[in-house]
Amino acid sequence: MNHFFLLTLTFSLIGCSIKKVISTPKNTINTTYRPKNVKIYEQTSKNTLGPCEPSIFINPKNPQYLVAGSVLDYVHTSQDGGIHWTTKQLRSKYGIWGDPTVVADTNGTFYYFHLSDPEGTNWKSNHILDRIVVQKSTDNGTTWNTGAGIGLNTPKQQDKQWALINPSNNNELYVAWTEFDAYNSFNPNNHSRILFSKSTNGSISWSTPIQIGSHEGDCLDDDLTPEGTTLASNGTNIYVSWAFDAKIWFSKSTNNGKSWSKEFPITNQPNGWKYDIKNITRCNGFPVMGIDLSESKEKGTLYLNWSSQLNDNQTDIFISKSTDEGNTWSTPKTIYSDKEFAHHFFNWMSVDPKTGYIYIVYYKETKPKSSLIEVHLSVSKNGAQTFSDYLISKAPFNPKGANFFGDYNNINAYNGIIRPIWTQVEDGLVSIWTALINEKDLK
Repeated sequence: MNHFFLLTLTFSLIGCSIKKVISTPKNTINTTYRPKNVKIYEQTSKNTLGPCEPSIFINPKNPQYLVAGSVLDYVHTSQDGGIHWTTKQLRSKYGIWGDPTVVADTNGTFYYFHLSDPEGTNWKSNHILDRIVVQKSTDNGTTWNTGAGIGLNTPKQQDKQWALINPSNNNELYVAWTEFDAYNSFNPNNHSRILFSKSTNGSISWSTPIQIGSHEGDCLDDDLTPEGTTLASNGTNIYVSWAFDAKIWFSKSTNNGKSWSKEFPITNQPNGWKYDIKNITRCNGFPVMGIDLSESKEKGTLYLNWSSQLNDNQTDIFISKSTDEGNTWSTPKTIYSDKEFAHHFFNWMSVDPKTGYIYIVYYKETKPKSSLIEVHLSVSKNGAQTFSDYLISKAPFNPKGANFFGDYNNINAYNGIIRPIWTQVEDGLVSIWTALINEKDLK
């Protein structure tokens, strides 16, 4: 959620320190390959909310067309593979309150999921976040319908959704999110939970939400709140993961989302999903799930990618995989062999559905305790056995000065075309960027 008027809240982390988990085989950062960086959009004034929490997707039917979303209500479109961009503000009868999620089906139909603000008065309204909203575009993001609502359950609040289209057809859409009885409530009788809904008619209507997992958390938007759902599907089963109570959780459905398996923890997440990074208001280590849909030997493998802050000097990014439909998972390992006790954070993963290659974008401090950060891309072509690391941002930057830096970045890969998207700060102005990366250029 984009809590733009709640930034005075004080958050705490569970204090503990552990040693680094198993590392990948030694690899070095490739700094000779530097892809072209493209600024998609920059805020026009420091007094306005800058674009952040970007989401991006490549049109599988014609990869020259890209659509991205960013806070609060921006939609960005490109018709030339990401070289040039047009930015407009999205409008919906349900209002828009951030958390953009952009996906597209194989016909090239785009869907933009976001939070609601039906009265247009945000936190002054009792109806803020009363539902998840999805809007549809059949012309590569040029125009959008006014949207459909999902999970209306006033006065409860719906937050931090992520969405997926069934890879076997273009009619079934899935979305999972966190429901709060009352956001930021200290009342122990108020709880939060993970919900799921689906559409079988291309987002026109949605099923009554059902709860995934038996655990309920508090409403304080912290580690004891279950959050950060992402989804994956092989066309038959649906998989979901989230973070809660210093663990990464997993559940699956074998009957198209009608019911879900009992949740279980894939791994511990020391110090929880929320942590602090210098000059950034807040960060999280939510898990990102992906699946290999290609015809490679890794077909069907599930991957889970997240970050954990091990101590004040070290935040690391991890990956684990399952080759048996999520029943068992490999020992987590880092995606690099960086020996520095530096912070690596804001990870997001995309698994190319044509090649099965894994791409993970993340921030890294230029050196331990530095105010400057840079953007990296880690790539695996062998089922997460090893990774190659690339520095992909043109110059380091200091995130200080952003009135809101967001909760996540994003990346999408399709048939060797890779488009990461991230938030940056330059001269106090917040902007979102992409890099024009093609697999054939990654040596």
